[in-house]
Amino acid sequence: MSDRAWPRAVREATDGIGQNLSTMRRLLNLPAEVVAERAGISTSTLTRIESGSPGVALGAALSVARVLTLLDPLLDATDPYSTDLGRMRADQLLPKRIR
Repeated sequence: MSDRAWPRAVREATDGIGQNLSTMRRLLNLPAEVVAERAGISTSTLTRIESGSPGVALGAALSVARVLTLLDPLLDATDPYSTDLGRMRADQLLPKRIR
């Protein structure tokens, strides 16, 4: 899928996430080459992630987040049980423990 075919909200999110990853990398004073090597990706893939390309593999972006110590906060941010709706629906839908 070309970058243009993604919905606008997805492109805006990937732009924002890419910019945030780039900013964190620079705040940590890590060269792109070092982050790419530690993440196990090429520098061109890191450049695509930081520029907000929505076609980059999720695993590659998460590897960068791990290197930048952002993986755990990202995982926490997407935890459905951390939202009121998620907790409410879990109580309704998930089976109760039976003894």
